[in-house]
Amino acid sequence: MNTIAARIADFLKEYQPFLNLSYEELMEIAKSIRVVNLEKNKTLFQIDDLLHDCFYVVASGTINLSVIADAEETLLNKCQVGDIFGLRPFFAKNNYMMTAKAREESILYAIPIVAFKPFVAQNSEVLNFLLESFATNTRNPTDKENRGKFISDNIVYGDKQSEIHYFQSLSYNKAPLKTIASTIIKDVAQLMTDNLMNSIIVTEQNIPIGIVTDTDLRTKIATGRFPITDTIDKVMSSPVITVEQNTSLPEAQLLMLKYNITHLCVTEDGSDKSEIKGVISEHDLIVAQSNNPGVLIKEIKRSLNAKDLKSVREKLSELIQNSISKNIPLPHIFNISGEITSAIVKRAVELAILEMGSPPARFAWLCIGSQGRKEQLLLADQDSFLVFEDVAADKYRDVKDYFLKLAKKVTATLEKVGYELCPFGNMASNMSWCKSLTDWTKQYNTWMNTPGENTDEIAGIFFDYEIAFGEIQLEEALTDAIFKNVKNNQLFFDYLGNDALKKPPPLSFFKKFNVEEEGRNKDKFDIKTRALLPLIDGARLFTLSHNIKGINNTYLRFKQLAMVEPKFSEIYLSCAESFLTLSKFRTLEGLKNDNSGQFINLEELSKPDKEKLKSCFAPIKELEELIKDTFQLTHFS
Repeated sequence: MNTIAARIADFLKEYQPFLNLSYEELMEIAKSIRVVNLEKNKTLFQIDDLLHDCFYVVASGTINLSVIADAEETLLNKCQVGDIFGLRPFFAKNNYMMTAKAREESILYAIPIVAFKPFVAQNSEVLNFLLESFATNTRNPTDKENRGKFISDNIVYGDKQSEIHYFQSLSYNKAPLKTIASTIIKDVAQLMTDNLMNSIIVTEQNIPIGIVTDTDLRTKIATGRFPITDTIDKVMSSPVITVEQNTSLPEAQLLMLKYNITHLCVTEDGSDKSEIKGVISEHDLIVAQSNNPGVLIKEIKRSLNAKDLKSVREKLSELIQNSISKNIPLPHIFNISGEITSAIVKRAVELAILEMGSPPARFAWLCIGSQGRKEQLLLADQDSFLVFEDVAADKYRDVKDYFLKLAKKVTATLEKVGYELCPFGNMASNMSWCKSLTDWTKQYNTWMNTPGENTDEIAGIFFDYEIAFGEIQLEEALTDAIFKNVKNNQLFFDYLGNDALKKPPPLSFFKKFNVEEEGRNKDKFDIKTRALLPLIDGARLFTLSHNIKGINNTYLRFKQLAMVEPKFSEIYLSCAESFLTLSKFRTLEGLKNDNSGQFINLEELSKPDKEKLKSCFAPIKELEELIKDTFQLTHFS
């Protein structure tokens, strides 16, 4: 037995996190390890299986980790020799969220959680490795090449979302039960029962000196170890493990793991010498798990109606708010919000098809505007169009009727989710925006080759699209048609350039904010029209003129333009940063008032914030000058 244990210990000492342990510690762990032989294509665990009491290290062979998406198995990662996986039992109570299957004949070391836990608690390097691994979802967080690969069994989609998950704030009880040390146990038990609480903080001048949980009552009182007439300080756990108010999910999980506890006390500065602000329970962690991006996508796929989808959208708002408060980079939040919103739209289309029956032709549902650019963080209007493959002339009307009915069902579902109908009718349910590929190609030809005053001013947003459902070949065909028309099309760029320069200026001649002069938004600043749209329009204009395909997000467009046109990189990068700052102002305004955030109440801004807002306008002016020079625009129709 010792020979096998020694062989296992020799193997483990070469890999993280085991190389942080002494050989004696590794030998102790190795004695409890079980060797698992897995034949080729044999499954170790699958989605929704009960958690095992161990995690795994690959000793030889390869293990594939996969999830089911759209009824297809999607490979997330390959775990090879020395990689660890199956860490979910460390961090969660719910079942596995992915499948582990042997790609070839493999040997695994199954390490019991119970045997490994003491070493996690005693060794900060091991603890930090697990924390980083869980946060970044890497097999080895010190290995830059493998960053973004999976170690825990969370469904996440790349390291941008895992960063959100890492910084995700927790919702917790901000009004915990409190008592003093001299209170009788019986009275405390009654207080907890009356308030349906499973913990109570023992305090001295609102400073935590101990905690009592329902587990303490069961193990110390119900067993007769202490009489119920004793004072509560006899059974409290002390000292209390305390955390700061903005503690993240994995940080809380690791502390509970380290100290083998089920509750953390939240204090003003995170120490046990400051005032109590709340209590985080193990249940709070499980609830927070359900708000991580991967789980939300899974919930969307299981949704059966608009009510289910609305519930997910509300969780997304909470995720966005928490992420912004944690200063997660806005491009990451754009990406995650865009993916989840796309999944909601996709599910709305699927539900409509389930109700109506199979479509009579292949088609694609495209989101346009802010969602097409993956910039939609707030509940905005719906903007979409539908393209279906070319069909025989005698079938065209019936096919279009089907898709118009489908689109009406989809837009109605999305309206119930919280996305209002577009007041300008820019939706697939409008017969003008639901048509065949040939008709769409003609539409773009008209917009691009004969632009003018009679051209719909909203045409610009139809160049910012992203497929949410359907045949990607149809989207690609439209893109090809657009870029074919771009070549040597001075008229089109004149029109787009003039349109971009039409936006009302953000500041007056005397550098004062130009605010609304009348109506419900009187004295407020229109951040969308006066600051964001000039940047959005400018980024679109230059992206099209440089033949840059596949990048719709305004921030990413400017970043790409800085690489394509280095001599103007300073202007483009300044515009990129201004766009993020302005977007954050708008999002915070919208979250605060539960609206689109378009109109900023300047009176509520501090003087530094007003200056910060004004500083965003200089790059807009530079961009406008660059548009005039590049496209030689001297008249602005």
